[in-house]
Amino acid sequence: MSDHIAKAYDQDIAALRSMLGEMGGIAEEQLDNAITALVKRDTTLADQVINRDQRLDELERQIEEKAILTIAKRQPMALDLREIMVAIRVAADIERIGDLAKNTAKRTHAIQEQLPRRLSPGLTRMGTMAQAELKNVLDAYARKDDAKALSVWRSDEDLDALYNSIFRELLTYMMEDPRNISLCTHLLFGAKNLERIGDHATNIAENTYFLIHGRMIAEDRPKKDVTAMMNPSLNKK
Repeated sequence: MSDHIAKAYDQDIAALRSMLGEMGGIAEEQLDNAITALVKRDTTLADQVINRDQRLDELERQIEEKAILTIAKRQPMALDLREIMVAIRVAADIERIGDLAKNTAKRTHAIQEQLPRRLSPGLTRMGTMAQAELKNVLDAYARKDDAKALSVWRSDEDLDALYNSIFRELLTYMMEDPRNISLCTHLLFGAKNLERIGDHATNIAENTYFLIHGRMIAEDRPKKDVTAMMNPSLNKK
């Protein structure tokens, strides 16, 4: 590869990294605002999250186009090709995280009543955990830190466990008083969005490891979301 071609390739990679950095920053802010909007029932903040999601969609499209053009023009091999392919995958996961943050924010408009005190702490804690996973995995990707990526990958089961606990608590709350069903249904969807954000952070961790080592993580992905198998009757007091 000539110096001119190498320099042009480096510029292409730098452009991809810059766009991914912007995507990551937006996604982190979107998630933070979506959680705040839901817990505080702040519809103005929720609308800001909803309206800003278009920027993430646009950045993902630009990254995909830039990546494809770079492959066609530079014909990269080995690590260089992995970096471009992983950039496409990471952009897709960040865009999906933005969608889930937007969907969480939308629930704010559907909730009319104040969140009960017993329910707010669990959702807030789950949001904090999802935010930490996202921040740490984006740092791991940017720095090519496989140890940090593995730490995020393994920590996702803690988010799943908390989701299981919140799921049970919301079911119990609904069965105690049918008037709570509407509120709790929206909160269940919000909690599920946060759990799915953890899954996408895990995807980024796996792709970061692949970028560094050229192979996927050998272990089975940790997963503790068992809500699909729960029997609601078991939650009755």
